[in-house]
Amino acid sequence: MFKEFKEFAMKGNVVDLAVGLVMGAAFGAIVNSLVTDIITPIIGLITGGIDFSSRYVLLRDGNPPAPYVTLMAAKQAGAVTLNIGAFVSLTINFVIVSFALFLVVKAMNRMRRVQTAAPVPPVAPTREELLLTEIRDLLKGGRV
Repeated sequence: MFKEFKEFAMKGNVVDLAVGLVMGAAFGAIVNSLVTDIITPIIGLITGGIDFSSRYVLLRDGNPPAPYVTLMAAKQAGAVTLNIGAFVSLTINFVIVSFALFLVVKAMNRMRRVQTAAPVPPVAPTREELLLTEIRDLLKGGRV
């Protein structure tokens, strides 16, 4: 059973999947940083200096009751909130990752099309085929 598992784990497609998963996680961290550290502050600047990532709508007060200075303060008080800023940040993350993956798949498909479009050079006939062709031609000509 261990041998079968080892053969399965060492197949190329399983290793490729593992590499893709690790690369995807690293890419996700980069995109998360891009959204959190670059895009969200720009959106906050456009909206008048609002820290967009901590925007929320209070649904129910916690203990102590509102107002809460930050989202973290509302969570610590046990308030029920709709975390709009976090949702928008994750949506932007998704759009960026989706677009990047679209570009990667598009490039891969373009490379595949170029590879399949390349004409295969004709294979030269083997020595046996040449001899058989010569015999056939001789038989057709009636010289045998």
